Amino acid sequence: MSNWRLILDAPASGAWNMAVDEAILESAGRGDSPSTLRLYAWQPACLSLGYAQPYADVDEGRLSAHGWEVVRRPTGGRAILHTDELTYSVTTSPHEPIMEGTVLESYNRIATALVGACHALGLPVSMEQHTPPAAATKGAVCFEVPSAYEIVLDGKKLIGSAQARKREGILQHGSLPLHGNLTRIVQALAFEDEAAREHAATRLLKRATTAETHLGQAIGWETAAQALVGAFQQQLGLSLERGELSGEEKARAEDLLQKKYAHPEWTKRV
Repeated sequence: MSNWRLILDAPASGAWNMAVDEAILESAGRGDSPSTLRLYAWQPACLSLGYAQPYADVDEGRLSAHGWEVVRRPTGGRAILHTDELTYSVTTSPHEPIMEGTVLESYNRIATALVGACHALGLPVSMEQHTPPAAATKGAVCFEVPSAYEIVLDGKKLIGSAQARKREGILQHGSLPLHGNLTRIVQALAFEDEAAREHAATRLLKRATTAETHLGQAIGWETAAQALVGAFQQQLGLSLERGELSGEEKARAEDLLQKKYAHPEWTKRV
């Protein structure tokens, strides 16, 4: 049984959440911190862009009008509007057995825990493996773009995840939409006209869903977090010990916040 740290964080800004994930990545990669499962939320709602996604996809005026933030993730993929969800991050050294092998092999292991958590919540999800069509990669919205290992509920994507493999370690994070209207994201993205915006919203609802849509009632963040913790322990054979950021991690996160994730040079880099 592997001993990991569990961090349950209060809702925070998108820039802070990404800075913390990277600070843990660096620390765990050096061996200064244990492998970590971190569960968190976003306040206020925040649009996150994939590492290489063009900033031109953002409609700054609409984003500002809604009071939403924008941040660029260190991982790939497309845009996600983070609100009414539980976000997880798994951060390890390159030598952690659960993350060994190819990206898809490690995705598969983590996915077994995510599926187990969903089943514990009464969500009869399944994991589907397929190769996304080339045209699908052109969409701006993450939850309408298929991925290699997709966690599906009622034929629609429920959980989206992305992984970054760095020299210092491995970071995988993803989102479980608990409730709310998924189409809100189209209000934060740029489209050629309103017809295209409406079409994107309709297309998204055909391809993605939330836990509430299936259950008919909302799942609280704490309930979802408890299910995820239990599944990571049972499915992956982990011993999770509640912990906090170290002083060094906090200081590094503050540095990354100011110099990277809250800085336009990073957010608008592409």
